[in-house]
Amino acid sequence: MSKLENLEPNRVFYYFEKLAGIPHGSRNTKAISDYLVSFAKEFDLEHYQDEANNVVIIKEATPGYENAEPVIIQGHMDMVCEKTEDCTIDFEKDGLDLYVDGDFLRAKGTTLGGDDGIAVAYALALLESKEYAHPRLEVVITVDEEIGLLGAKVMDLSMLMGHKMLNIDSDVEGQFLTSCAGGLSINAEIPVKRMTMEGILTTITIDGLFGGHSGAEIDKERGNADILMGRALKAISEETPFGLYTLKGGLKDNAIPRTCQTQILLPNEEAYTLVSQVIETLNVTLKKELVACDPDICITISSEGASTCDILDFASTNKIIYLLRTLPNGVQHMSMQIEGLVETSLNLGILELKEEHLFLVVSLRSSVGSRKDDLCDKVCQIIEMVGGEYTIEGAYPAWEYKADSVLRKEVALVYEKLFGEAPAFDAIHAGLECGILSEKIENLDCVSFGPTNLDIHTPMERLSISSTERVWKFIVEFLKNTKE
Repeated sequence: MSKLENLEPNRVFYYFEKLAGIPHGSRNTKAISDYLVSFAKEFDLEHYQDEANNVVIIKEATPGYENAEPVIIQGHMDMVCEKTEDCTIDFEKDGLDLYVDGDFLRAKGTTLGGDDGIAVAYALALLESKEYAHPRLEVVITVDEEIGLLGAKVMDLSMLMGHKMLNIDSDVEGQFLTSCAGGLSINAEIPVKRMTMEGILTTITIDGLFGGHSGAEIDKERGNADILMGRALKAISEETPFGLYTLKGGLKDNAIPRTCQTQILLPNEEAYTLVSQVIETLNVTLKKELVACDPDICITISSEGASTCDILDFASTNKIIYLLRTLPNGVQHMSMQIEGLVETSLNLGILELKEEHLFLVVSLRSSVGSRKDDLCDKVCQIIEMVGGEYTIEGAYPAWEYKADSVLRKEVALVYEKLFGEAPAFDAIHAGLECGILSEKIENLDCVSFGPTNLDIHTPMERLSISSTERVWKFIVEFLKNTKE
């Protein structure tokens, strides 16, 4: 029995539930891509699937709309896979456990995948329906958007006829985005050396942070568990020598890390007592500093007893502390043209100490190309200074504002007619595929919008049911009004 069968719009939530039952994290999109192809075949729709698993599905215009300009409906099929510590779901093979919480749709212990499953669900509901009037629909569903817009970069769109695009990948109802930042990821490896030592093995965990989307929520000054661990290690080093044994924090480069854990080897019990005092003091300090954005932050310490471990030598340990203390993180520049808009930022998203190197991934964003390049150069220079090597991946362009957009005017007319108020047109710091697709489709005119979806990229993600219905009504009405 469907958990969502009583929700409206019924067919949108029907397909959302279908999609949620198929594993579809980034780089794990073959199954959901094949589902979309089977859907297209079932309804005898023109469709294309490339080697990357991107999918295009085309539905011809309904009677009376044959001469109307085609409309591109666009979103991505992959989701960010984050879960709580006690959640047993295997994202590689398990579906999500959906439930309704008042006006919100959520998933037990995990991200919901409303970003961007809702776009796909909207598209499928439109494609199957014979009820709604519309011009030729060209549905473009990409893969691996969450890890660098990778699918959009390699996608062939030569079959498309439209130059007007609705990107349904935003999360504030009534806000229509018209430009976004560009970005890239820096993957780095810092070589380390180990030595065998005896001592008190000690576990330190930073937890209770809110996390969030590293673009859309970077302005909220939420704590980054990886960066805060560097602060904790530096404070410990001022009281006693120690060696790093393990270090791991963050799961995705585009999600602000909520937890980070390290194991260090201390010389004796006296050192453990000193470190416990350091952690207690830092706990109090951080709770005050982050009271508005991360009131539940908690640093815990526990002794694993006397152990013999292959810890990092002291030079490698100090090198890692230096890196975590000097690496820029968070908001770097605010826009001087758009009030309240972050212009340039970066996020240390993944941190993992392996046997012979420290692996880390930094996500960097900016709406100003030169500042993106300058910040990238700064991070890379710091990595080189500690003897590391790096690769730059997933670079994507900014989506530039189109001053003469006809689509914005059409959107505003339909929205005001439907809801009695003007929509907000805005820019966003997060990356969207509109920039890449604008390079592939000549004279593309596009906006990005969607229903209210809160705390994306965290297990607290929740999609407003009533907002989903209102946005559906807007989409249907907009398509109906594109007859001429």
